[in-house]
Amino acid sequence: MFGKKLTLKEGAHVFATKKNGDFFDFIFGVITGIDGKKVGVNGVIVNPVGLKNKVEQGKTGERSREILEHPTPDNVVLALVYRIEYENYADIVNLDEDKCDIIPPQVYQMLDGWIRESLSEFLNKVLSLPLGSERDEAKRVLKQRMESLVDKNLRRTLYSVCRSLRILN
Repeated sequence: MFGKKLTLKEGAHVFATKKNGDFFDFIFGVITGIDGKKVGVNGVIVNPVGLKNKVEQGKTGERSREILEHPTPDNVVLALVYRIEYENYADIVNLDEDKCDIIPPQVYQMLDGWIRESLSEFLNKVLSLPLGSERDEAKRVLKQRMESLVDKNLRRTLYSVCRSLRILN
């Protein structure tokens, strides 16, 4: 009546985490196979190095530490504002060691689009420049980039993030 319970199966979109030092990296992708407690995932693994550096320097609040210690599909967008390192991921996620949750295709597309469109670079550039003409130019470029995005969900999320960071005038 209320829909069936989501289960891990081939072709499902997932969000997973892997421990990397004191904090977690996160993976989003598609399940390619399941063997007991081991799940094959093909996607992207993201190391939010910019946010990790801010936390280590003491320049952030408790919320940032929470994102790094307990990443979820809902809060990782805040980690994507700063510099990130990412690479393709085609490996096994061990359910005994790592978290792995099913996510809706729209969330997967938004995260994938954020990475593929290099939105972290555009945002980080605006945030790292001092007030002045260079920063204004970086804002203009970011705004053009936002307006050229085809995915409505990605555009809406980016606008929301920019408003909360007070980047938009």
